[in-house]
Amino acid sequence: MPEMTVGALLDRLSAYDREAPIRLAINPFFPMAHRLAAVIGAQDEDGRPVVFLADDGEQLGHLPPEVAVELTWQEPVEAPPRKRRGVARPRGGQ
Repeated sequence: MPEMTVGALLDRLSAYDREAPIRLAINPFFPMAHRLAAVIGAQDEDGRPVVFLADDGEQLGHLPPEVAVELTWQEPVEAPPRKRRGVARPRGGQ
């Protein structure tokens, strides 16, 4: 899979509310949400520019299941079917 570029990220972000907070989805095997804390420009080993997005080191909680499904980190899960329960009737046939 090709790496996402700054331009592609900006294009995708432009579809969302500018006031919406950004969260990082981390670890497909135990999906958690993290707060974005920093954007840092640097160079990779070959001297090419690269941008790093860093979290603040604090887990905010589990990733919403629909996000994990969209990322293909987990399969969609449906609730098991419920059995019909009988109607409660008073004892004595009344």
